[in-house]
Amino acid sequence: MDAENMVMGVDFGTDSVRSVIIDTENGSEISNHVSYYKRWKEGKYCDPSKAQFRQHPLDYIEGLEESVTGALGKAPAGTAGRIRGISVDTTGSTPVPVDQKGTPLALIKGFEENPNAMFVLWKDHTAIKEAERINEVSKNWGETDYTKYEGGVYSSEWFWSKILHVLRSDIEIRKYAFSWVEHCDWIPALLTGNTDPLTLMRSRCAAGHKAMWHEDFEGLPPDKFLESIDPILKGLRNRLYSRTFTSDMKEGYLTEDWAHRLGLGKDVAVGVGAFDAHMGAVGGEIEPYFLIKIMGTSTCDILVAPMKEMSGKLIKGICGQVDGSVIPGMLGMEAGQSAYGDVYAWFAKILSWPLEAIGGNNKLLDEISQMIIPKLSSEAEKTPAGESGITSLDWLNGRRTPYANQALRGAIMGLNLGSDAPGIFRALVEATAFGSKKIVDRFTAEGVPIKGIIALGGVAKKSPFVLQVLADVLNMPIKIIRSDQAVALGAAMFAAVVAGIYKNIPDAQKAMGSGFESEYKPNPANVNKYSDIYKMYSRLADFVEKECNVRDIR
Repeated sequence: MDAENMVMGVDFGTDSVRSVIIDTENGSEISNHVSYYKRWKEGKYCDPSKAQFRQHPLDYIEGLEESVTGALGKAPAGTAGRIRGISVDTTGSTPVPVDQKGTPLALIKGFEENPNAMFVLWKDHTAIKEAERINEVSKNWGETDYTKYEGGVYSSEWFWSKILHVLRSDIEIRKYAFSWVEHCDWIPALLTGNTDPLTLMRSRCAAGHKAMWHEDFEGLPPDKFLESIDPILKGLRNRLYSRTFTSDMKEGYLTEDWAHRLGLGKDVAVGVGAFDAHMGAVGGEIEPYFLIKIMGTSTCDILVAPMKEMSGKLIKGICGQVDGSVIPGMLGMEAGQSAYGDVYAWFAKILSWPLEAIGGNNKLLDEISQMIIPKLSSEAEKTPAGESGITSLDWLNGRRTPYANQALRGAIMGLNLGSDAPGIFRALVEATAFGSKKIVDRFTAEGVPIKGIIALGGVAKKSPFVLQVLADVLNMPIKIIRSDQAVALGAAMFAAVVAGIYKNIPDAQKAMGSGFESEYKPNPANVNKYSDIYKMYSRLADFVEKECNVRDIR
């Protein structure tokens, strides 16, 4: 094998896009560059009070070009000529309305500032009512339940809910939207020059986990079912797709225009896209029955298992089970929490609000804000588990798993006049760990064993206190991936297969994996304590879900 072969993994996150150049011989990182979305950073097109989060396609286009050229600029001379492939991962479900050419409507005159013409970000929860309608019809229309491969519950975070909400809300979009495309499908299509929504290659990962696609259904749910949900959806299925592709498939090569813009050759192969968590699981060296936790603002939890061992099993309450969504030939299973690091960031923002409101030295305020979570962590760590008497729920952005319900909200119980910020913070950290345990319990209750835990992402790399609490709550060791860019590394592994450097994903993982840098082991003194607190968390969760559902109190 030529050690000079290199590939690029491009990771589109919530706030930024990162491009990483990887040596395919050993997985070593040559360079990387991050580009932050300019419009997103300004808070444009978002309304957190309504759970509306939209992203302009220009942020993605500009970020792609800037991150790729930036990474090449940091690499040794001649690197561009050694790049053989590019693969892309994105957040999801993040769909956008497009015209017949596959152009996002926000790039068309008259729609440039319309949030409904933009990508509907994964964390957008404006479609709660639409998700409820999909679930109601699925369970009661008398024919196939098309949510059965989605864990039996459809979420407002997913494809059809978001489409229906936008179509119901905006008559102009309803008039001009020919079709809809996921972010992870649009970027490779753009790079290869085929954005036609009827012929571009659609991701198996995105379609199976978020759009109710399955081979048993001969593709997407039929028009009869969709029309039963709302007549607005009539005929849309015929303007979408029936075939899907795993991410080891080549979509094509860079167009002359994009090769020029990125500073690469036209012979660079481009792979079918997928969601960040699923490619991240590959970069995290996932193996059967090891739960990969991609820990950032939220979490995505990924499992894989041999198809023959999962035959006939329907795992209830998760975010889908899809043949080939992670590793081709294996069943990919997804779960997750709608807020993880975002829970801690919310509390830090609450604490810093008076300083920001009073005003003053912006640089000093930024420095203080950056110190809040580390200081809370160090102080909370000094408090023994259970001593504060505070119990919290992690549902500040709804609940993804088990049984998606984005209408739920968080809660804090057990406060008194002696409660302090570190005590509350510890309860929030414990709550996120308890939410993780609910996911593990859901899998094991359905007969899917968890043989180990592997963590990656910003929280996993930067928050030892959080990881130790998680290990104590789960009563399982947690291995931490060495690579700081495990998600982009996973995309690069797919690029190496797409470019023909490796035959399959397991071969690429073996050669390019970074290994583990550390392991958190449960503290026996805390395991029993957390078992009791977990029972309190579960009782609080039951109460809030029954008595304080936001749908009932609005």
